[in-house]
Amino acid sequence: MDLLRRLFHREEAAASFCSAVIVAGGRASRMEGIDKILCPMGGEPLLLYTLMPFQTSSLVDEIVLVTREDLMVPIGTLCSQRGITKVRRVVKGGESRTESVLAGLRETDPQASLIAIHDGARPFLPLEVLEQTIETARQRGAAAPALPVKDTIKVAQEGVVQQTPDRARLFGVQTPQVFEASLIKGALTKAWEEGAALTDDCSAVERIGFPVCLTQGSEENIKITTPRDLTWGEAILAERMGR
Repeated sequence: MDLLRRLFHREEAAASFCSAVIVAGGRASRMEGIDKILCPMGGEPLLLYTLMPFQTSSLVDEIVLVTREDLMVPIGTLCSQRGITKVRRVVKGGESRTESVLAGLRETDPQASLIAIHDGARPFLPLEVLEQTIETARQRGAAAPALPVKDTIKVAQEGVVQQTPDRARLFGVQTPQVFEASLIKGALTKAWEEGAALTDDCSAVERIGFPVCLTQGSEENIKITTPRDLTWGEAILAERMGR
């Protein structure tokens, strides 16, 4: 472990520069033709809610947005009109999530010692979840918010149960996932070069043997994936506005 920490130049300075890479470039194939990133919720585009915790937090220094080519101008205009001043660059994503994240990482400020990677379709990230995850990553090198799994999980093959994992050890992982900059850049580049199939960014550092610390997630930090999620999102928004 000491070797890994030296390899990735771990920095523990209190005033770390943190770049946020927000990936908002998917095709939304399960949204029945709805472009979820700019879909209106409560009168504002969904992406605006996603950006606000990063804009607000004193722990985040810049935002790099990764999106589809056809959304680059509309998103840039939205950020300008709504005063999202931390968005320094809007860049074109790749064919896969890994390629898109790498495109964003290449555009982060060279002085960044921490990088937070977040799904553009998670519009209700609580500020405290963001900041706790950043602080934990600053101390430990890699962190992600998570919630304990509520359902019993079955591992099956061809419809037949093979195993029932201990639910007490299972967690649903959310974003933002926050890492030392050199760690995630090296791990994702290695995964991409080796053609590794990743379901999240933590997987890239896990496969090279670096531990990821879990922080407290939030029930509100949902990912908008289907049209039904929009209804759930509207309910979260209405509750927040009523507080």
